[in-house]
Amino acid sequence: MKLMILKNELNEAIQQVAKASSSRPAIPILGGIKMDVTHQGVTLTASDTDISIQSFIPVELGDKVAARIDKPGSVVLPAKFFVEIIKKLPANEVEIEVQQQFQTMIRSGSTDIQMVGLDPEEFPVLPAIELHEAFTMSGDLLKMMIRQTTIAASTNEQTPVLTGVLWNLHDGQFKFVATDRHRLASRTAQVDTDSEHRFANIVVAARTLGELSRLIPDQNAQVEIVVTDNQILFKVGRVLFYSRLLDGTYPDTTKIIPQAYKTELVLDTKTLIEAIDRAYLMSREERTNIVRLMTLDDGSIEISSSSSELGRVTEQLTPVSYEGEPLRIAFNSKYMLDTLKVLDSEQLFIGFNGAMSPITIKPNDHDHSLHLILPYRTTS
Repeated sequence: MKLMILKNELNEAIQQVAKASSSRPAIPILGGIKMDVTHQGVTLTASDTDISIQSFIPVELGDKVAARIDKPGSVVLPAKFFVEIIKKLPANEVEIEVQQQFQTMIRSGSTDIQMVGLDPEEFPVLPAIELHEAFTMSGDLLKMMIRQTTIAASTNEQTPVLTGVLWNLHDGQFKFVATDRHRLASRTAQVDTDSEHRFANIVVAARTLGELSRLIPDQNAQVEIVVTDNQILFKVGRVLFYSRLLDGTYPDTTKIIPQAYKTELVLDTKTLIEAIDRAYLMSREERTNIVRLMTLDDGSIEISSSSSELGRVTEQLTPVSYEGEPLRIAFNSKYMLDTLKVLDSEQLFIGFNGAMSPITIKPNDHDHSLHLILPYRTTS
């Protein structure tokens, strides 16, 4: 195998795929990046068996020659060193040549590097998924849905299915749900699909979605998505992102979503975030994150937190509207801030059904998002 390739194109591609290489591989090959070179271009692949990312660099990109292929072939190179060294090479072009026993020479400018390569035959084979079965959605919308739901996914591996986000697609309505049993996040969107694109109760790991989100460009990207029995494939430009679906049955969360409220508040989002952020500083020192909210007789609300060592923070807010019963409630301010910061609305509706029922938070101007937070039971 021998080729000359533009450093910037190679660097960008290996940065993308390296996210899937294992930092502590059970077998050495999973800590590598596979390089497949044909006369059409260069394919780079990394995999930790749960997720796999593949990026393709064609020989020609627009009006420039991205790679000159002298001899096709394949090799697996150690990801960590490969990523770092390509980034730091001095010249705009990189020559790569694989010799006997996968010894790999990398030359750029006056730099000459010899790397020990691995046998590409030992690298995991990617699942066969047909892209013609894909549906397409806006990358911006997908990133927003990921950001608004993964905050509620569990980080406890003892219940693996809760470390993912539940996906349902039916008649063009795409719905994400995540919960760690202390909070819940839900986001729906309408996507342009035909009737054959539907699936129910598939669970995609939140970690997978976080990595995917970082791969999607910020503007006008389209993402193609294919779901199979146990795998999901995302295509973003020249990048393919494969992930295994999580096993297990996701709990039915529909029964816990309130249909009516005893107390209803509408608040300015920015004002509420700033008030809870200040209260959070005090509650964080106490390592409880407990912040209290109570309604006052004059129609305002009070937000407070206290620390036995530092003191107390109290402030009053005037809601846009307040209806229903008086209320005193305590909640985890970290969970509340996580939620408030991902909601895309200037005003929020917050519904309560007493001190021990879930708090409902949703935008006041649309019903695409819904978040629940369980309150704290406190003695005071």
